[in-house]
Amino acid sequence: MKKLLYIPILLLALSACKKNFLDRQPTDSLSNSSLFSDSSDVIAALNGCYSGWSNPVSGLQGWADGYNVIYMDACSDNVYSQYPWEGFQAYGNGSATPGGVVPNGNSDNLYNYVTIQKCNWFLSNVTRAPISTGLLARTQSEARFIRAYQYFMMSQLYGGVPLVTSSLTPAQADAVQRTTKDSVTQFVLSELAAIAPNLPVAYSGGAGSEIGRITRGAAVALKARIELYTGDYADCITDCQQVMQLGYALYPSYTDLFREKFAENSEVILDVKYIGNTSTSNTNWVVGVMPSFTYGGWSSLDPLQSLVDAYEMTNGKTIDDPTSGYDASNPFANRDPRLAASVVYPGEQYPYADGSSNYYDPLDASSSDFYQSGNNTSVTGYLEKKFTAVLSDYNGDNGIFNTGLSMILIRYAEILLMDAEAKIESGKIDATVYNDLNQVRARAGMPAVDQSVYNSQATLRTLVRRERRVELALEGLRWFDIQRWQIGAQVMAGPVTGARLGTVNATTGVVTYTGGNIPVETRLFDPSKNYLWPIPQSEIDINKQLKQNPGY
Repeated sequence: MKKLLYIPILLLALSACKKNFLDRQPTDSLSNSSLFSDSSDVIAALNGCYSGWSNPVSGLQGWADGYNVIYMDACSDNVYSQYPWEGFQAYGNGSATPGGVVPNGNSDNLYNYVTIQKCNWFLSNVTRAPISTGLLARTQSEARFIRAYQYFMMSQLYGGVPLVTSSLTPAQADAVQRTTKDSVTQFVLSELAAIAPNLPVAYSGGAGSEIGRITRGAAVALKARIELYTGDYADCITDCQQVMQLGYALYPSYTDLFREKFAENSEVILDVKYIGNTSTSNTNWVVGVMPSFTYGGWSSLDPLQSLVDAYEMTNGKTIDDPTSGYDASNPFANRDPRLAASVVYPGEQYPYADGSSNYYDPLDASSSDFYQSGNNTSVTGYLEKKFTAVLSDYNGDNGIFNTGLSMILIRYAEILLMDAEAKIESGKIDATVYNDLNQVRARAGMPAVDQSVYNSQATLRTLVRRERRVELALEGLRWFDIQRWQIGAQVMAGPVTGARLGTVNATTGVVTYTGGNIPVETRLFDPSKNYLWPIPQSEIDINKQLKQNPGY
């Protein structure tokens, strides 16, 4: 126990020094002498690489977290983030700056070398531990994955970043320069290829469970995602096929997939674990930002009409198809079931945490959820539902700001969609493409792909892109698709809107529409700069060797 108590102190030292973003290493002599004396020390130190999510409440920074998962969709055409100080609104509307006039807030945590330095320090010291070669290889591979994931995220958002794989002195840290994005990407891909064989397909459950650690599937799946993003379709297909042989499967219920009680299910490849009902930083508090005032939340993230319109009808036709049966006066009838599983819309019966329910009404000025109230209510008239479909799930966790909900980073449905897209883009369109898409659609309750309509590369490209948007909505991936498809000018610029105006019958939930859509904001998008984020000015102020991205 005494040795374990030293671990947080040492890991705190990793992030305590502010002289340079890379000068974050332990200074206590214990780290170089008596720390790695047995396997328990190794696991405790490795846990430090996992811990410390980028939590604006605790101020910690870490490798991945629920906050950034859900807020990243606000950087896209899916969601509006109504509170600028939370850090993501400016990336959605094109007003982000390196710092100053428009606050980037908590999003600056994504430029994060704290985790990288933790991993570098661990990898520099773990070899002194008297442990088996198998455990050494596995724990090194876990740390290398976490470091690779952080480099992947930073290179996607900022382009080239300093590539540092060992602890630095303050003088060395002050002299580092940006490495090209291609070089960072190649480093990440080579790391993932090297570590995958050393990672187990699964860990043990039950008492002493190690569930939540990095698996072989996570390494191969992340590698496939990066290959898709870079247009390396052949290797992406190969890696997707490898993941398909590891035992993953679509979970039968799309709604339950995102509920706390069903976290350890067959579809999850990589997620971030939390502990509910605690006063520590390990609790997942971000669930509370999604419901509105009436349901005890903040309504920080509000879905946009553009996302709602992307969902097909239950017959597989889009709402702009005149033969689809879409009724503008009853717009949520006969829609893809994933819409109701992901978004709370006006007139929907949405249950409170105690099990009672009402018809959600953001349209009436007398409603506590009125969109213009300015009191933690949705300004678009829509709420995020994917992670809050059953609010009573969180009663045992002391409410929606203190939950144990795991946040999924990679799941099997994405593998199927990546396999389909890579084959479509490489011209290898065969029965397996339709099979991939149909598996995802069937689980959601949607019909098989109409092959008389979707029978060419162009039409299938349109389909798989729409399928990615609705299947993975609100999971933080939409921005990266916009970025790699280079469609920002088409989907990110101009006015964005919310639900149509009207009245909600408090007894039946029937909505009578009387006006146009709620105006939300007018967005700007400059293709010459907005595909990358600005390097935080605070980092450039510290290290004069860093060069800002063009246009900022």
